[in-house]
Amino acid sequence: MKFEALIRSIPDFPKTGVVYRDITTLLGDAGGFRGAVDRLVEHYNNHQVDLVAGIEARGFIIGGAMAHQLNTGFVPVRKKGKLPWTTIGQQYELEYGTDEVEVHIDAVREGQRVLIADDLIATGGTAKAAVHLIRRSGGIVVAACFMVELPALGGRSVLHGLGVEVEALCAFDGE
Repeated sequence: MKFEALIRSIPDFPKTGVVYRDITTLLGDAGGFRGAVDRLVEHYNNHQVDLVAGIEARGFIIGGAMAHQLNTGFVPVRKKGKLPWTTIGQQYELEYGTDEVEVHIDAVREGQRVLIADDLIATGGTAKAAVHLIRRSGGIVVAACFMVELPALGGRSVLHGLGVEVEALCAFDGE
């Protein structure tokens, strides 16, 4: 299946020169969504996975579907201030400033094997923060998977530098 054909490209969003890769068109296509989740799950069927951690917000959709099919629990990795219980947080760099993601302190138990899921990997900053959160919680990061990769922005290398395997369904040139 050519997943690229199901992803809408929106030029000059959120700023001039950027082409936004909108997966909502893939999510709205029953066969495309099922095929994408099945392909990602297939890659991890032979890995021991205890939890899938989905990064806010589209990672919740992908990660939740994957957790269901892998018969695992799900951990939401949320933006700072969105979780109602005691959390640990991890800052990460943005183009202009920083942001922070959090998980509940009891979301991951010592030694649990966690697969990180999100819609897109670009610079790898958010995924890197998620890796640090899972590890600080005592979890073992099995891998990180994405529907879309923007290879020119180097996110795969960032995660490889942390010893994390990366899987992406498709890739687009540019930003």
